[in-house]
Amino acid sequence: MNAVTSVPQDGIAGPETRFPFREGEQTSIIRHYLHIAQRWRYVIIGITTACILVGLIVTLLMTPQYTAVSTIEIARDSSKVTDFQGVERETSALDQEFYQTQYGLLRSRALSERIANQLRLVDDAKFFAMFGYKKDSPAFKLTQGRYPANGRAERLRIAGEILLDHLSVNPTRMSRLVDVGFTSPDADFSARIANAWADQYIQSNLERKVQATSYGRNLLQRQLALQKERLDESQRQLVGYASAQQIITLPSQTSNGTTTSERSIVADDLAALNSALSQATADRIQAEARFQQAGRAGASTEALRNTAINNLRQRRAELAAEYQRLMVQFEPGYPAAKAVQSQIAQLDQAITREEGRVSGSLQADYREAQERERALQAQVNQLKSQYLDQRRRSIQYNIYQQEVDTNRALYDGLLQRFKEIGIAGSVGVNNISIIDNADVPQKPSSPRLLLNIAIAFAAGLVLGGLAAFALEQMDEAIADPAEIERRLGLPLLGAVPNLKDIRPEDALRDRKSALVDAYLAVQTNLSFTTEHGVPRSFAVTSTRPAEGKSTTAFALATMLSRSQRRVVLVDGDMRSPSIHHLIGIGHDLGV
Repeated sequence: MNAVTSVPQDGIAGPETRFPFREGEQTSIIRHYLHIAQRWRYVIIGITTACILVGLIVTLLMTPQYTAVSTIEIARDSSKVTDFQGVERETSALDQEFYQTQYGLLRSRALSERIANQLRLVDDAKFFAMFGYKKDSPAFKLTQGRYPANGRAERLRIAGEILLDHLSVNPTRMSRLVDVGFTSPDADFSARIANAWADQYIQSNLERKVQATSYGRNLLQRQLALQKERLDESQRQLVGYASAQQIITLPSQTSNGTTTSERSIVADDLAALNSALSQATADRIQAEARFQQAGRAGASTEALRNTAINNLRQRRAELAAEYQRLMVQFEPGYPAAKAVQSQIAQLDQAITREEGRVSGSLQADYREAQERERALQAQVNQLKSQYLDQRRRSIQYNIYQQEVDTNRALYDGLLQRFKEIGIAGSVGVNNISIIDNADVPQKPSSPRLLLNIAIAFAAGLVLGGLAAFALEQMDEAIADPAEIERRLGLPLLGAVPNLKDIRPEDALRDRKSALVDAYLAVQTNLSFTTEHGVPRSFAVTSTRPAEGKSTTAFALATMLSRSQRRVVLVDGDMRSPSIHHLIGIGHDLGV
C-alpha cells in the first residue's frame, strides 16, 4: 500500500465511510489545479527562473534601438481643377479616403527611395552594416571602399526597403496630426531620418501639386481652345441668321453699365409708339372734355382763364354799375344812359366773339388730338404686325442666341479657372506642415528590460504550468488516498504516515504513536468488511517495491495479537523477505 506524509485527523470511519474521504466526493477544479501546482512547484519555479534568466540575457545581448518621432499636420485638401461639379459623396467618406491615401503615401517606396537618395545612403556602407544587411551580390562588393556604380539601382531598392521596415506611421485619433517615427541603433541617424521623412513628404506633396497644376493648365488650355471654336461658330451662325432674316437687335444696359439681354429695333419702336399712343389718347380725351364743356356751358375753363375775356367782363361790370347808378336819377332815354348802354352792348359782342374764338380753338385742338391718335394707332398696328412676324422669325434666332450665351458662360468659367490655377501654382500653397521636428532620443526605445522580464516571467509561468500538467498526466503514482477510490474503485481502509526519523518497529512499540493510531484505524475498518469482523485471512501487497507491505503486515499482526487474537504471519516475499528482521528471528528454512 502507498505511504503518505500526513496523519488523518478524523476518527475511525463507519461501515459506509472511507477514511478520510467520502465516496463520490470531488475536490474543486481550482483546488485540483492548486494541488498540481503545489506538487510540481519546483518544476514551475525552475522553468520560470530559467525563462527570466534567458529573457535577461537576451535583453542584455540585444542592440539598443533608438526611436525618433516627428509630428506633421495633414489638412484636408479642397483644390479642384474646374468649378463644374456633379453629385459629390459625403464629406466623412471623402476625409477617410483622403487620409488613408496620405498614410499610404507616407509608407510609399518612392518616398523611401527619395530619402535614401537625398541622404546618400545608397553608397554608404555603414548604413547597410548598421542594419546587418549582408548579401553576396555584385552590387555590394566593395572596391577601394566604395560600391560599384552599376549596382546602384539594386542598392536603392534595398535601402528603401530597410527604411520602410524601420518606419512607423501613427495617426492621432480624432485629429489631423500624424507621428512619423524611425527606429535604428543610432540615435542621431534616427532623428535625421525622421526629419528628412517629414521634409521630403512635404516636398513631394508640393511637387505633386505642381504637376497636377501643370496638367490642369494644359487640360484647361485645350478645353479653352475647343470652347473658343464653339463660341465663334455659334456667333457666326447667329449673325448669319440675323442678317438673312433682317433681325436687328441692340444690347440693353442696366443702370450700373452692365449689358443684359438684347432687344430688337422693332420692339423698341413699338414700345416707344405705344407709349406715344397712350399719351395721344390721353391728350385727345382731355381736349374732347374741354370742347364738350365749352359747348354745354358756354363758358369753358379756358374762357374763364382767358385774360381778354376777363378784362372785357370786368369793363362790362363797371359799365353796368354805372348804368344802374344813372337809372336811379334818369330815364333810360337819357343820353348818358344810352351811351353807357351802347358800350355795354359793344362789350357783350366783343365777349361773344372772344368766347367763340376760344371755342374754335378748343375744337381745333380736339380735332388735332384725334388725328394724332389715329396716326399713332395706325403706326402701332403696323409695328405689331412687324413684331409678330419678327417673333416668328426669332425662334431659331433665340436658339442660336442661347447657344452663344451658353458657350460664352462656359468659356468665361474656364478662363477664370485657368487664371486661378496659374495663381495657385505660382503661390505654392501646401496643406501639410511640420508641427514638431524629431529630437535626438536620449534613451533607447528598445529593449525594455522590465517589459522583457515581465514577458519572460509570464512565459515561464505558462511553460511551467504546461510542464506541470504534462508531468501530472504522465505520473501514474497515487499520491492522494482519495484517488484510490476514484481511480481503482476499491474501498479505502486507512492511511498511515511515512516515518523518516524512527524505525517502524520502534514506533509500533509506542502505543501512543501516530503509526499505532493509524493501524488501529485500519484494523477497525477491517472489522467492518465481513459479517464476522476481521477476515480470517488476508494478504498485503503493493504495486511497487518498498511501499511498506512488510511493515503493514507486521503492524496488523501486532494490533490483532494485542486484541487477544491468534495470528499467523506469513512472509511470502520469495526474493527479498524482511519480516524476520522486524521480528528478530532467523530465516534459515522455509518462508
